[in-house]
Amino acid sequence: MTNDPYATLGVKKTATEDEIKKAYRKIARASHPDLNPDDKTAEARFKAASLAYDLLKDPETRARFDRGEIDASGAERPERRFYRDYAEAPGNPYRSQRAEDFADVSDIFAEFFRQRGQAGGQTSGQTAGQASGARQGQGFRTAGTDLHYALEVPFLDAARGGTTRITLPDGSMLDVTIPEGTAEGQTLRLRGKGAPGLGGGAPGDAYVTLSVRPHPLFRREGNDIVLTLPITIDEAVLGAKVEVPTIGGAVNVTIPAGASSGRVLRLRGRGVKAKGAAPGDQRVELRIVAPPKPDEALAEFLRGWRTTHAHNPRKGMVP
Repeated sequence: MTNDPYATLGVKKTATEDEIKKAYRKIARASHPDLNPDDKTAEARFKAASLAYDLLKDPETRARFDRGEIDASGAERPERRFYRDYAEAPGNPYRSQRAEDFADVSDIFAEFFRQRGQAGGQTSGQTAGQASGARQGQGFRTAGTDLHYALEVPFLDAARGGTTRITLPDGSMLDVTIPEGTAEGQTLRLRGKGAPGLGGGAPGDAYVTLSVRPHPLFRREGNDIVLTLPITIDEAVLGAKVEVPTIGGAVNVTIPAGASSGRVLRLRGRGVKAKGAAPGDQRVELRIVAPPKPDEALAEFLRGWRTTHAHNPRKGMVP
């Protein structure tokens, strides 16, 4: 496996997000393990392409790789940092944030010491014990900040639901439940999983924005799942019963005799079951695929059939 994700996908470093996605889908369609059983080379190519796509799909992660901050696996490269660098790092939950989102830590401590100063200047009628008690009653407390994450999930996990584990900036692990029917851009709120509070304050929340990794076989349109199914010439002409993959597992489907490429078969209720909505369907688009090298007997038959059963499906298309 190359250490250059761009080379793995066969794109230039200047490639657009759309070009990167198309390159990944092309490799995934050709090398997916389901389509190449027992082919270890294809499986390795698919895994390498998936890792490369994971890295380059997110603009922030891609930029960090281009700057040399992380390697091709997404691991941090060693870097010498001073305290001030750490204090201002994006992963530090106590760094100053935008005024509309987080409290300025310096202002918080300034207010804290101002209150302490007021407590020290009590009237002469108060005893030292009373002043001390007043100071203890004015404990400093503030809630933790909210943290935001981006997470890419596999297509089937988004469609069927699942659980995935993410690593937080402090090295701790967090299990995230992916709801059934999750859509691109959906945000999950994890209460109490943000930055810790100060002085016993409640922790903030974590917000996880989800993106869905493309699948080599399925695509989603609303709550419908769309699949392009290749069929042979004889299956199209004579009809057949074939096995068709769905997000819930393979099912047997009848191909009607005389089927043409582009015909759509609908499997009711085999789509996405999103919360608060009726289950979608799976649409199966048929595509006739000729053998790569036609058999001579088939070719001879079709030559004879052409002379006695001429059929022009393009008749009437010429203006």
